[in-house]
Amino acid sequence: MRLQTAAPAGGPRVGLFGGSFNPAHKGHLHVSLEAIKRLDLDELWWLVSPQNPLKPERGMAPFEQRLAAARRLVRHPAIHVSDCEQRWHSPYSADTIERLRRRYPRHSFVWVMGADNLADFERWHRWQDIFQALPIAIFDRRTYAQSASASKPLKRFGRHRLPERSARLLVLQHPPVWTYFYGRLHAASASAIRASAAGSSNERGDGP
Repeated sequence: MRLQTAAPAGGPRVGLFGGSFNPAHKGHLHVSLEAIKRLDLDELWWLVSPQNPLKPERGMAPFEQRLAAARRLVRHPAIHVSDCEQRWHSPYSADTIERLRRRYPRHSFVWVMGADNLADFERWHRWQDIFQALPIAIFDRRTYAQSASASKPLKRFGRHRLPERSARLLVLQHPPVWTYFYGRLHAASASAIRASAAGSSNERGDGP
């Protein structure tokens, strides 16, 4: 594809990494550090969701607990953990993105996500608007590469793919544009951590 530099130029280059962070773990940090390095970002913001509309409330830790745990885990000056979705009563990523773009008009934003999210991305509220609003960086997750390439979003926007070798230019491109990162994966999984914690509680007799 032909590269087109998008405005604004010269402002901060910021990655937006949304999620439940239930709980935050080293896999999130791994993706974040890879994004900062490979996209040449100035900052990366973790947008902790008050409640993912596609996930059940059962098993979801309270927002303040998840936010505090994420902040304890992060010890990198370029990574910031935000509670903006809670403060703005914004359960939908598309609405959060829209508000952030209005609030920070000089920032060049890029949406950062794991390939596992592509499985149900077409169920996200205004998912096509997200592709139209921001460049998107997708990071491989174990076993998801094949299903990701067959997903409806990547098929819909297939011709807008930016080669991985040009990823440092992604944040400045006119959307829709996306790139897919292959590489070293991190084994940490929030669901596995929750399952392990539940198993430990039951062994202690603390379970229901």
